Amino acid sequence: MLKIRLRRMGSTHRPFYRVVVSDSRKTPTASAIDEVGYYDPRSEPETIKIDGERVEHWVQKGAQMTPTVQKLLRRQEASSSTA
Repeated sequence: MLKIRLRRMGSTHRPFYRVVVSDSRKTPTASAIDEVGYYDPRSEPETIKIDGERVEHWVQKGAQMTPTVQKLLRRQEASSSTA
């Protein structure tokens, strides 16, 4: 099963996340099928950049988003509609 989930990058105490499509049976650090965005919680304001078209493409192919990715996608849409 394919999952759209976060992959933690960055150094100790400086997290940076990539939003990737990968096989749910593998570890999150295993090779990803596609990278669809990123999330930087340490920037001010925090940066969320997710390609909605690519996410929709993978969801149509059967990929499932994790709850965290769903929340980030909603926050990105909410912030883009107010700006």
